[in-house]
Amino acid sequence: MATNTYESPLNSRYASKEMQYIFSPDKKFSTWRKLWIALAESEKELGLDITDKQIAQMKEHIYDINYDVAKAREKEVRHDVMSHVYAYGVQCPDAKPIIHLGATSCYVGDNTDIIIMTEAMQLVKKKLVCLIGELAKFAKEYKDLPTLAFTHFQPAQPTTVGKRASLWLEDLLMDLEDVDYQLSKAKLLGCKGTTGTQASFLELFEGDHEKCKMLDKKIAEKMGYEESFPVSGQTYPRKLDSQMLNTLSLIAQSAYKFSNDIRLLQHLKQIEEPFEKSQIGSSAMAYKRNPMRSERIGSLARYVIVDALNPAITASTQWFERTLDDSANKRISVPEAFLAVDAILSLYINVVDGLVVYDKVINQQFMREIPFMAQYENEFGYHEWTTLDSANNLVRCYYNGDTELHVKEPWCECNGVRMRKVRNQEKWRCPICGKVYDISDIDWPMPYWDDETGLKNDYGEYMYPNAEKRAGPPEMYEEAPFTWYL
Repeated sequence: MATNTYESPLNSRYASKEMQYIFSPDKKFSTWRKLWIALAESEKELGLDITDKQIAQMKEHIYDINYDVAKAREKEVRHDVMSHVYAYGVQCPDAKPIIHLGATSCYVGDNTDIIIMTEAMQLVKKKLVCLIGELAKFAKEYKDLPTLAFTHFQPAQPTTVGKRASLWLEDLLMDLEDVDYQLSKAKLLGCKGTTGTQASFLELFEGDHEKCKMLDKKIAEKMGYEESFPVSGQTYPRKLDSQMLNTLSLIAQSAYKFSNDIRLLQHLKQIEEPFEKSQIGSSAMAYKRNPMRSERIGSLARYVIVDALNPAITASTQWFERTLDDSANKRISVPEAFLAVDAILSLYINVVDGLVVYDKVINQQFMREIPFMAQYENEFGYHEWTTLDSANNLVRCYYNGDTELHVKEPWCECNGVRMRKVRNQEKWRCPICGKVYDISDIDWPMPYWDDETGLKNDYGEYMYPNAEKRAGPPEMYEEAPFTWYL
């Protein structure tokens, strides 16, 4: 490997060998030669004067590409396709007159791009299916392990580790549907000529338009496709690139969400990504176990999400039948999106396969929060004799350590806004005007205990006849039940 020139980390560090090959020069230029063979065979079958010997000679040199000849020729003519036409002709002198006959550069360039993107998407699908299988096994294994669900990253209600994993699975299944759809409509550009009218082929076939249509069909079949775009300019619609990269962006978004969740769970010490025996977490702090795989997933995913803008802008700025300002951009943006997603999926599979679940830590944190949820559901839940407002209010009183067990929050005089209790003080503060009230200044009904109906006050809508009776008389609340947590 050369060390004095830049090399993309996607090649040297992240992407698989399979994906690297799909976007390699060998794959690209051997596909060009296969397309030239398909063109020559189809033209021969439709009546043009092309011999079996010429085609056989072309087939002998599909993979032994003479790059040095093509490179030297490109320095002279400044045209990559014509440089390879020339190089192929050097190897196939008999076939030289019929190589690329009637075609334009986009015949090999664009058809090859479609073939490469399609094969790359098939590899993405293969890895996506593998990932879904691994994640499904994890979800099933931990489907009964209770854990805290978080909303706003605050404890909410119980869930299970497996149920949370099914959230990641659902995202991936949606992605798989999009990948399948994209692959289901794969089609080649065909041979449309310089402006999409097949004018050069119409001339070759002496005005026989049916042969022009058959040429498109034959080439597609020989290259393994059912059809070609029925209408195009010189190029295939650049929206295809945008659709491909949007599909990759969706996969990146799913992976990004997973990686963030794992990073948060590792911070909580509930679940940890694989950490090898000799792995170093930090050069300065040997005890650290950084979630570097998940961080790398997030880093690459961010790149893919942003990269998807490139073909979107390219597609929207194409002029009429053809313009060349797409070429340099798509040479970079399309391959790197696939290489990055390939790396993301490999990392995702690796992390899921080696996830470490600390069930005792999960249970400890779960039991620390569950009393609040149980109290809310069992004592002050949604019953026909209470209201959501009153239940929420009473639970807030417990949580805030309100030993007086005030059932109703006072309202400020400024504009009728509910005040908030100052923790550990007998004071209330208005969140709008900031005015502080001493508890003795507030004229409100205090709760009292009734042996028949339980805790009640002067406001009928704030009565709790059964829940508070089960909870016991007011003296039980001399100390707020959950102040140990606060």
